[in-house]
Amino acid sequence: MNAKNQSKTFILDTNVILHDHSCIYQFQDNDVILPITVLEELDKFKKGNDPINYHAREFVRMLDKLSEGELFGKGVPLGDNAGRLAICTGKPYSDKMKESFKEDIPDHRILAVAEYYSNESSKQVILVSKDVNLRMKAKSLGIPAEDYKTDKVKDPKLFEHSIIEVDNVDDALIDEIYDNHQLDFSKLNSDIEPFPNGYFILKGANSSVLCKYVKDGNKLVVIEKHNAYGIKPRNAEQTFSFNALLDPEIKLVSLSGKAGTGKTLLALAAALEQHEEYDQILLARPIVALSNRDLGFLPGDATEKISPYMQPLFDNLTVIKNSFNPRSQEAKMIEELLKEERLVITPLAYIRGRSLSRTFFIVDEAQNLTPHEIKTIITRSGEGTKMVFTGDLQQIDTPYLDLKSNGLAYMTERMKEQDIFSHINLVKGERSYLAELASDLL
Repeated sequence: MNAKNQSKTFILDTNVILHDHSCIYQFQDNDVILPITVLEELDKFKKGNDPINYHAREFVRMLDKLSEGELFGKGVPLGDNAGRLAICTGKPYSDKMKESFKEDIPDHRILAVAEYYSNESSKQVILVSKDVNLRMKAKSLGIPAEDYKTDKVKDPKLFEHSIIEVDNVDDALIDEIYDNHQLDFSKLNSDIEPFPNGYFILKGANSSVLCKYVKDGNKLVVIEKHNAYGIKPRNAEQTFSFNALLDPEIKLVSLSGKAGTGKTLLALAAALEQHEEYDQILLARPIVALSNRDLGFLPGDATEKISPYMQPLFDNLTVIKNSFNPRSQEAKMIEELLKEERLVITPLAYIRGRSLSRTFFIVDEAQNLTPHEIKTIITRSGEGTKMVFTGDLQQIDTPYLDLKSNGLAYMTERMKEQDIFSHINLVKGERSYLAELASDLL
């Protein structure tokens, strides 16, 4: 095996750093080249409160600590058994590049660096970018290019089958689980390897049962249908969701599913049902502008600008309030919680840096978060805190995230074997027949 196959050099695009500021430490013993154009682009992102601004600032600080070595020469070591990091101040366009790419833009300057090292280095050179268009441009020049793979999930189909249906179960076993409220899992004689807090529907010839797998004791326990603050589960998926949301032993829950399946409504209803157990209920979502229009495009002050993004969360609260008489104790309690700021609906950026104790924290639209952002949020949890992440993996609005690299999928895959975690993927839409039809066909 020659040197080219043994060691590699990775050229990084700016969006990789904005996705994960610690990315330079994720390439094992391979070298990393940073085109100086990347630093110019990072400079534009240093100011602001969005996650990409945070990543830009953190990376620059990290780079500053490494700058005492030969960063602009042969590079500086990134640690024991790791490669080296070097900054390339730029390379001229080859004739091939000049013919293909007329504009002098950052992407093309990065390509020029990648092409130079690809031609001159004895190592295999790979451009790493989360921009599929730049990767295609690189491949047109014969330069290998790939997405940043460190935090990608291996099997996104895992989330589609969170509820396991077992057919042809002996009715005697179903009777036994009803009589004893539990069943030794080994009696199913199944080759299924269940995850902790995994949900099952056992179907016999004449009966069926909803149950949950409990790792401690290797058993299935019966799940009973429970309402929460005026909201009744309409199907098995919602019944399972309420079970996870209302279980104090399950500290982390992810609910995935298309629009109209009730993810956020169920989470909010469960939080209100348990409001006496927590000091505060927080309901937040990341602000992701659509159609290239950021918050600055909208009129009004800061509160007025964020209001359209938060409105779907208020809509869910309205649904719950409308399930009660306006003069009822439950409706009054919601108003009281809002007034005392024990129920807070806010943009996710506004809770950055907080330590969350005895909080029921719901993060909506979590598919638009990066794995690093998900980690940052979860590590803020203190004693007595429960966290719920909801999202639709088919509606990712962030340009450099996809089905495999978004934070909701990443967290679910990493946490699936933990006793304090549960995941339910909701499939059946309950909003309306029209909403269900549009979600499936459009």
